[in-house]
Amino acid sequence: MIIQLCGLSGAGKTTIARSVQQKASTCGIPIEIIDGDAYRESLCRDLTFSKEDRCENIRRLGFVASRLSSYGITCIISAINPYEAVRRELAMKYAQVKTVYIDCSLDELIARDTKGLYKRALLPESHPDKLNNLTGVNDPFEAPAHPDLHLQTHRNSIQTCTNTLFQFIQQAVKKQEQQYSHAASI
Repeated sequence: MIIQLCGLSGAGKTTIARSVQQKASTCGIPIEIIDGDAYRESLCRDLTFSKEDRCENIRRLGFVASRLSSYGITCIISAINPYEAVRRELAMKYAQVKTVYIDCSLDELIARDTKGLYKRALLPESHPDKLNNLTGVNDPFEAPAHPDLHLQTHRNSIQTCTNTLFQFIQQAVKKQEQQYSHAASI
């Protein structure tokens, strides 16, 4: 199974993914996190932040996730993943792809600003440190119209979001096992 997280920078995608991974390890559910920031430093180093390259980034992360998931590893893609078309593309191309929207209000993200990105994006146009491609501020983010799960980190704690996502994964894994069991008995 592939869980493709999407949401703005600082919404809690990686924090929730890591927390779910820790929780799952105690239950014997193998989870691998495909972190967009980490892969940008290696496999996707050649990509910019243009729309085309952002989509290519997600395609590459999806391919890695598909290879691991074929061995029974649940993969969580933790990336901004801003475009609905490429999210749908992954869902159609690979088996068992679920979209989870990690939602947080822009006001809360600006207040948190863990990486200083929002401060830089909100600088005047002429400022030399101005960040011109921050998703949700001066670059588009297409919120998923019908995510499989919608978590709101400005309304719920990380622990609550972790528990909700973990339960979602447990149910999906159980359903997948039942389908395989049923198919094997035919």
